[in-house]
Amino acid sequence: MSSEPVPTDAPVEASGPETAAAPKRRRWTRWLLLIVGVVVLDVAALVAYPPVPKGGQAGDECSFPACFISSTLEFPAPHTVINLAPNDAPPPAVGAYFQPAISSTLLTMWIVIAIVVIGSVLLIRRPTMVPGRGQNVFEFVYEFLSDFGLGLAGPSARPYIPIFLGAFLLVLFDNWIGLVPPVGKVDFLRAPSSDVNVTIGMALVSFLIFHIEGFRHLGVRGYLGKFFPVYEFRNGIGAGFIAMFVGLIELMLEFVKPVTLSMRLFGNIYGGEVALGVITSLTIAIFPVALLLLDGMLNAIQALIFSVLTLVFITLAIESHHEDEGHIAEEVMGQIEGSGTPSLQPSH
Repeated sequence: MSSEPVPTDAPVEASGPETAAAPKRRRWTRWLLLIVGVVVLDVAALVAYPPVPKGGQAGDECSFPACFISSTLEFPAPHTVINLAPNDAPPPAVGAYFQPAISSTLLTMWIVIAIVVIGSVLLIRRPTMVPGRGQNVFEFVYEFLSDFGLGLAGPSARPYIPIFLGAFLLVLFDNWIGLVPPVGKVDFLRAPSSDVNVTIGMALVSFLIFHIEGFRHLGVRGYLGKFFPVYEFRNGIGAGFIAMFVGLIELMLEFVKPVTLSMRLFGNIYGGEVALGVITSLTIAIFPVALLLLDGMLNAIQALIFSVLTLVFITLAIESHHEDEGHIAEEVMGQIEGSGTPSLQPSH
């Protein structure tokens, strides 16, 4: 047997602690660049949009810290970008009123919808059997959320996974766009989820979806029988009155669902923006970096809660009254928000 001599100048792969530490150094470098980028962006936003007193003009003196804080606080009522009824009387300072207008939150929401739709189309514009990077990302997100939703709500929720996915992506980007300057720094851009009008509108859409699906699957008589169980009088007058009382309570709870969906989302996003604005105005750029990451995570959790509850409420609506529904919504909330993994099996 003959053996060829190994060239002495052949490259030899390095091994040892230095090679193992190289990916860790690159990872820390990326995080450092991200933090520096956020600091630079905050400082640039402060220079481009300096704080001014409420009702004042650019260049007016703004004392620190009182004026810095008050200038960053937004009232719950959004700014009107285009008033479609300019001749109407001015709206009241407090209370509910109707004013046909395009608000800053509505305009920002249209921008978010365009971003989500155009981004999704670009990712899957040319689907192939061997997917590219964009198609891989889209399929991974869809399959992950689909498995997550089916694991929580069961196989009956499969037809409603697109609704669950769409609600999650819309609410997620509605929340996240408030963390990106100049949103919140200019009057015509503001995070949609920080406006109670937008969150109530999304909650009412969910409310209509799960009631329409309930009527479609069970019929008018079957669905109303969940709230008005007249058939229980066959088991006696006492059983009938008790069943009717419980049914009326369930009916009232149905109208609480859009309130809880909208107010939870609005309160968390609006409160987070107020806290972020106050901390940013006082510390300029240092502490907001950590708070920005925390707020981004909480925004994602709120989007997940809204979409999961929408999916669960739909599956509850299409179930017959004779099926044991348990307390799925409450258990799902505990599984998302708290520690531990409560079982989805109904308790007896």
